[in-house]
Amino acid sequence: MSKETIRLADLRENYERAGLAETDVAADPFLQFERWFKDAVESGVTDPNAMTLATANREGEPSARTVLLKGLNDGHFSFFTNYNSRKAQDLEANPRASLVMHWRELERQIIIRGTVSRTSEEESRSYFQSRPRGAQIGAWVSEKQTSAITDRSHLENLEAQLNQKWPDGSEIPLPPFWGGFRVKPDYIEFWQGRPSRLHDRLVFTPEGEEWNITRLSP
Repeated sequence: MSKETIRLADLRENYERAGLAETDVAADPFLQFERWFKDAVESGVTDPNAMTLATANREGEPSARTVLLKGLNDGHFSFFTNYNSRKAQDLEANPRASLVMHWRELERQIIIRGTVSRTSEEESRSYFQSRPRGAQIGAWVSEKQTSAITDRSHLENLEAQLNQKWPDGSEIPLPPFWGGFRVKPDYIEFWQGRPSRLHDRLVFTPEGEEWNITRLSP
């Protein structure tokens, strides 16, 4: 690295905002998640529902990307995507995933691991119809997500064609290649930054109908 390059080793933060004791958390990790998510929203965190989704294909090759949390229902975390995408192909071959939500402003992180299944078509359609018109058209434009294209004009031309096909006021149908996934967690970790890197880490794991809470070494 050149002398002008920022020295990565010198970049650090000291975490001092809060602590996390066992007595601070709810017995139900989903309730605890809702508390922290509310804190993130009320604190003005940018894109508080943004999360890293990590997947691996059948050969174990990992990939990760940012997606948006769009549902927390019946003990599942939901997001929506193109079923032709790499993430979807990974999940069809290896239905396990990890989600990471990092709220820098609060010095907090949540790690979720679990099994993955598709949402129902009804749920996918309901969410699709709630999206802005431009996002609905965009879902159709990106039918061949991750495939190589000649240039951006290819997308813009297809967008124009679809806007003619479905003019303002008309209902745009749910693409057959688009829908949601649900992550059923078997591991949820709440991380709170602390001074001297002695961070608080509380992990919820299921045992029957209850959840065990374990403190991990930082």
